[in-house]
Amino acid sequence: MRKSLMRITLRQLQVFRSVCQQRSYSRAAEDMALTQPAVSLQIRQLEELLGQPLFDYVGKKLYLTDAAEALQRASADIFGRLESLDMQLGDLQGSLQGQLSLAVESSAKYFTPHLFAAFRRHYPEVSLQLVVTNHTQALKRLSANRDDLLIMSQVPTDLNLEFLPFLNNPIVAVAPATHPLCSQGLLCLQDLTAWPLLVRERGSGSRQAGEEYCHQKRAHFAQTLELGSTESQLEGVLAGLGLALLPRHAVRRELACGALRELPVAELPLLRSWCLVHPRGKYLSPVAQAFFAFVRDQRSQINALAESFAEPAPERRPGS
Repeated sequence: MRKSLMRITLRQLQVFRSVCQQRSYSRAAEDMALTQPAVSLQIRQLEELLGQPLFDYVGKKLYLTDAAEALQRASADIFGRLESLDMQLGDLQGSLQGQLSLAVESSAKYFTPHLFAAFRRHYPEVSLQLVVTNHTQALKRLSANRDDLLIMSQVPTDLNLEFLPFLNNPIVAVAPATHPLCSQGLLCLQDLTAWPLLVRERGSGSRQAGEEYCHQKRAHFAQTLELGSTESQLEGVLAGLGLALLPRHAVRRELACGALRELPVAELPLLRSWCLVHPRGKYLSPVAQAFFAFVRDQRSQINALAESFAEPAPERRPGS
């Protein structure tokens, strides 16, 4: 090993990780409660120890060099090991301690806090860092190894991933309570295409699932309106802009109070599974191992917890 690498300090790595995350020396300085010259000095010293530059500026944007990419992976492993050591020391004292770093696709964000609360009843000293993202961003986080675990649907088969399906994610068609379709009987997906469909941004897993399913069923919507979040879709439906295909968990309150109606479509709900995912061979911290084991072993408890999020719409007969 190069002797110079032994002189790298944890503080330098902390500053480096902040610059990587913020993509800015000034924002990293603010994040670390340092001055910008102090951040520049730490990075310059790191570059001298490595013998290679860490960042390039193109225009006004900061980009990581190959050396920075390698150092980022190494620093993630170093701090992960230190976090694991802290958890193991806590375990030796008789309690599991530490932080679970969890990323979830946006359709899972409604249920995940309830899932973590159930887990935390067993391990009250575990904290949570939760990041909500879309499907495309989730895949980038996986490749960068930024989280302990990820909750997503539609797990890619071409990546070397370990995944555990644990809960259905039913996608349903919703409309305002006053919509003409609400007074009709059992519908088919084609019946919905006369109205605009509100969709998420490109890169969303729920949008991809909905588009693929509609294409498979030959239900082609002449007009779609793109909104940037599930909440925007929900508000758009309430405002009368159109219909939407949404996770039932995301609209449970609006369905319960009658503001929205789940349309009785014969081809729906579209069922996808939420999966707990991590790269195959990834070292899992004791907290991540405990959470994975909890999700694997407590299926009945999780399903019971999810029932309040997934009450099916009553089936309507034609002419009823």
